[in-house]
Amino acid sequence: MKKNRMFIFFLIISLLCLFIIFFHVQNNSLVVTQIQVQSEKIPIGFNEFTIVQLSDLHNKSFSNDQQVLLEKVNNANPDLIVFTGDLVDSKKDNNTPSLLLIEGLVQIAPTYFVTGNHEWWAGNFESLENSLVNIGVHVMRNSVVELMNNQDIIQIIGIDDPAHTKGNDSERTITEMFILEAINELEAKHFQILLAHRPEMIPLYSTYDFDLVFSGHAHGGQMRIPFIGGLVAPNQGFLPKYTSGEHVLDDTTMIVNRGLGNSVIPFRLFNRPEIVVVTLKSITN
Repeated sequence: MKKNRMFIFFLIISLLCLFIIFFHVQNNSLVVTQIQVQSEKIPIGFNEFTIVQLSDLHNKSFSNDQQVLLEKVNNANPDLIVFTGDLVDSKKDNNTPSLLLIEGLVQIAPTYFVTGNHEWWAGNFESLENSLVNIGVHVMRNSVVELMNNQDIIQIIGIDDPAHTKGNDSERTITEMFILEAINELEAKHFQILLAHRPEMIPLYSTYDFDLVFSGHAHGGQMRIPFIGGLVAPNQGFLPKYTSGEHVLDDTTMIVNRGLGNSVIPFRLFNRPEIVVVTLKSITN
């Protein structure tokens, strides 16, 4: 009887240890997702152009000084890095992990940033923006930049999260206002990449014929059900549609990053933190 009790005790301890290890891996072991985007609109000068997308860090740390995360980004050899919002978390005061990450990213490749809802909910975005700009980040606030390689051009459009504006207008209306403010700067149209935090707005993004959209916000559905997908996401509810991977609507392709950190729901399941690596492919006739 005593031996049976000891066996059961050690079995329970072993299962508990395995569960802790599994849970740690699910929330801390980074996965790199490779995606190719092909288009006749991608100019030959940007063929094989590599973009690393990060999103939704929420002040999370990956080892000391973010070295594990930075090493994986560096190994992707990106030409461009984009961060699609929620770098910080409105309920976590210590922004040091986020700024350490950004300091490392700008040493790897030009880095472009747009806000998520948490940047505005935190209530101190002006200070954060100044820090990012001083580090060397391109903070995009309803604006456009043109990237040139030889004589070829692609355009990056970045818009604020609608949480920036308080009032009676819907988030869709606010987002459209930000898009119109940004594209008002365009004199000519080239292959266009939109950086926007909210994936559920893809019908709106498609209306304006953006070629490629990078988004986040959904945290991969937080807990993913095998063969079904994410369980819950902000602004999409249960069994959300846009939580991960590539989505195409008309001529618009949207990439949804599952994010790096957690916020309201403090853990992930079958949904490891993600780095997305997109390679542009020019299709020549």
